Amino acid sequence: MGFNELNSVEYYIVHQLSGVNLNSGNWEEEKVPYSYQWQYKPADRIKRGINEVIEEEELRKALIRINPSIQEQQERADEVIYKLRAILISVAQTGLVRANEEFHKWMTGEKTMPFGENNHHVPIYLIDFERPENNTYVITNQFRIHNRETKIPDIALLINGIPVVLGEAKTPIRPSISWLDGAHEIRDIYEDAVPQLFVPNVFSFATEGKELFYGSVRSPLEHWAPWRLTDEDDTLAKAIGLGEVGKELSDLLHPKRVLDILQNFTLFTSNKRKQRIKIICRFQQYEGANMIVDRVKEGRIKKGLIWHFQGSGKSLLMVYAAQKLRKLQELKSPTVIILVDRTDLDTQITGTFNAAEVSNVVATDSISELHDLLEKDTRKIIITTIHKFRDAKPDMNTRGNIIVMVDEAHRTQEGDLGRQMRAALPNAFLFGLTGTPINKADKNTFWAFGSDEDDGGYMSRYTFQQSIRDKATLPLHFEPRLVDIHVDKETIDKLFKELSEDAGLSDEQADALSRRAAKMAAFLKSPERVQTIVKDIESHFQENVEPHGFKAMIVTPDRYACIQYKEELDKLLGEEASKVVISTTANDGFDFKQKWALDKDQLEKVVEQYNDKISPLKFLIVTAKLLTGFDAPILQTMYLDKSLKDHTLLQAICRTNRLYPSKTFGRIVDYFGIFDDAAEALQFDDAGVTKVITNLKELSIELPLAVADCLKHFEGIDRTIEGFEGLEAAQNRINTDERRDAFAKDYTFLSKLWESLSPDRILDTFLQDYRWLTGVYQSVRPPVDNVGKLLWHALGPQTTKLIHENIKVQGIHDNLEEFVLDADVIDDIFNNPNDKKIKKLEKELVKRFKKRTGDPVFKALGERLEDLRNRAELGLLSSIDFVKELCKLAKDVVQAEKDALTRSEQKSAKAALTEIFLEAKTEQTPSVVERIVNDIDEIVKIVRFPGWQSTVSGEREVQQSLRKTLLKYKLHKDQHLFERAYGYIKEYY
Repeated sequence: MGFNELNSVEYYIVHQLSGVNLNSGNWEEEKVPYSYQWQYKPADRIKRGINEVIEEEELRKALIRINPSIQEQQERADEVIYKLRAILISVAQTGLVRANEEFHKWMTGEKTMPFGENNHHVPIYLIDFERPENNTYVITNQFRIHNRETKIPDIALLINGIPVVLGEAKTPIRPSISWLDGAHEIRDIYEDAVPQLFVPNVFSFATEGKELFYGSVRSPLEHWAPWRLTDEDDTLAKAIGLGEVGKELSDLLHPKRVLDILQNFTLFTSNKRKQRIKIICRFQQYEGANMIVDRVKEGRIKKGLIWHFQGSGKSLLMVYAAQKLRKLQELKSPTVIILVDRTDLDTQITGTFNAAEVSNVVATDSISELHDLLEKDTRKIIITTIHKFRDAKPDMNTRGNIIVMVDEAHRTQEGDLGRQMRAALPNAFLFGLTGTPINKADKNTFWAFGSDEDDGGYMSRYTFQQSIRDKATLPLHFEPRLVDIHVDKETIDKLFKELSEDAGLSDEQADALSRRAAKMAAFLKSPERVQTIVKDIESHFQENVEPHGFKAMIVTPDRYACIQYKEELDKLLGEEASKVVISTTANDGFDFKQKWALDKDQLEKVVEQYNDKISPLKFLIVTAKLLTGFDAPILQTMYLDKSLKDHTLLQAICRTNRLYPSKTFGRIVDYFGIFDDAAEALQFDDAGVTKVITNLKELSIELPLAVADCLKHFEGIDRTIEGFEGLEAAQNRINTDERRDAFAKDYTFLSKLWESLSPDRILDTFLQDYRWLTGVYQSVRPPVDNVGKLLWHALGPQTTKLIHENIKVQGIHDNLEEFVLDADVIDDIFNNPNDKKIKKLEKELVKRFKKRTGDPVFKALGERLEDLRNRAELGLLSSIDFVKELCKLAKDVVQAEKDALTRSEQKSAKAALTEIFLEAKTEQTPSVVERIVNDIDEIVKIVRFPGWQSTVSGEREVQQSLRKTLLKYKLHKDQHLFERAYGYIKEYY
């Protein structure tokens, strides 16, 4: 029978979680006794119909067992089940996330029924969290469910008859098959086809026996996360093979873990588009939050330092920790203080808590309000800033169940404010969280938060490399630009060092340094330099950023430079393309504040507009504001022209590393020279941080090797042979699944490398080889609805662009009923090679190309058309004469095509379009013909690319352009006209 997903992975999961080996013929005799673990039960022994999600008999027993009020009158269990059925049915109307949220409230005991004395409402519990051994835990496989169609998830985990976790297992022996195939099946097929099955879902998982990933309902695949383990050496275990994945499975899917995630690590919130979304914890958030909770429960160590890299979810970690601390009855209603040190960070953290609808949260607006809350012994989650502890009295609140979590700890505990906070709350727990590693020189942070009992001073660490590996954040690439105007970094560092040291300077020395500083500022902001940089930014953005749907940030030396950049960018892209976001002061002039100041509401609107992918706002121009605490996943590229140091530098560049669809890395384009030696400049105490920035030069060294690895699959093949002979020879070289998988793996690595380096000129050397490899790759690529979602998961934008440029689809209309050349036919020819089809296609193409090469008749007709246009533009023709001449030219073109081309190619594009619009013209608008034909000709040329007819995005762009043109001439309501025009455009452009 060999190895397959059933006997190798699906059965392994069952065995790992329940102890039952389904590969054994007598597995029922080997079953382990029931305990606080999953008990295996075949799907056909679970008492439910194929249309039913819940095993209602099992749930009814649990309701009676757990709820005293239902024990008194057992028929009340049916009333509860009736309510739950209604939620399952409602999923079609309310949507999966909202139905899941409603069911979640029932599962966590937030719902009540009038089952108490005098119909008093009492909480109803479907699951016993206080005594988890009081629940039943069942694992089954091949869990068949029917709605519009029948689906069979591989693994289902049921607590008290409720399916809380679903899993998909994939084969471990095909390299082109991965966990991503299973996740795709769950998210894009099962959740759509049988949504009611996912209404009670806590999370789902997928594995091929090599990696384990999990995600919540409707979570995009790029947000599915791995589950990691910490071994005895406090290093993250590397998952290799079933044994390691088995450890992760056993840990993530232990009933205790599933219950904890359900009760304490699940949030429902709204995204930027006001859509309801479900968020569950990543493992580093789970581990960090529970470390805080465990330390508070133990009460022995009253501080801890957590370093989780920028962008890996510290805000949510604090939400999870605060939420769980507040729920623990043994802590007797604690006060949780979330401490931040900047107004914009305050807004971000508050927004995270509010969006997640965490109860009992209050944000303080003033010093007196905070002091009042503490003195009155308020038991809530308080969000405040370190500055509001100014003038705080000692022993303001001496309770021991006050927990303070300090965001970006390394910057907030300096000076008197940190000491005042400690004096005011002498018995509080103090936890520091930071997104940047602590600098060796920053000793006070370790003193303030680090415990001697924690290794290296950190209670929890989640490094840059770990966050990249787990896809919690994206890699950072830096790109130095404009070497000819590159700033001398050493000189600037020395200059700024001189400016900041030696406070006891003489007046003459201070003046001298001021003059030198002024000269440097004048250089940085010289109009010629700014113009040069802005022109380069505009070119780089339009070539590398905008085509992929991302946005950018420009960081300038100061506030006035922001305005300079804005003015120059407006000349190139218009005013709507950018916004300046700066702080203003009381000393600024009225006009300056009137033009550039943004209040809180205005800033929120700007940020909302920036996050809208269809908004014309493409750039934010800043100098200090938004460099920290600003979370906009659509931001991919930062154009940096400012000296930044240490924590500020790392926090700033990490604005670009957030996950976003189709985004594979964050980019920093460096005009200042800040990254000439990034590791030395930052000098952090963790060796791993030396690779925070991926230098593109390192990637360029890997490129020749990656190309060579791909070409090894085709040794001996003559790559100069074009057409079907060359393609067939290449395909024959990789004519087995194993060979295709090996080539796909190497090509996928090469394509990602190509994306990262583009548009570096080093690619020119390998362009011909890459085009050839890309053509072969496309020709053996499986259909999108088939296998291989990992290796074939969305080619990078640059590679797609290259394909568009170099695979041109020509229409072949001979024997139309037998041979219509469209995308489906091409796929069929490539995926199902047939000698007769390929030879016929090749002959047809060669014959057609030869017919069109250098035809003097059509060259003369083209010159006549250009002459006609020129005379019309110069006013030498009236509009009526122009129409007459155009009609005559159209007749000649039709006759020439009858003589020279096949019958189905009788009309040229312009002649055909002219005829259409001549039908639509009125006596009042005779000259509109010229403008319409010219407009469509020019607009379509701009937006289309070779092969656009075979892509959804290409067709959409062309259709939008056509509608805009028709609207301009008030012809947009004529659908017949639009359809005919679009048909001709699709044929001839």
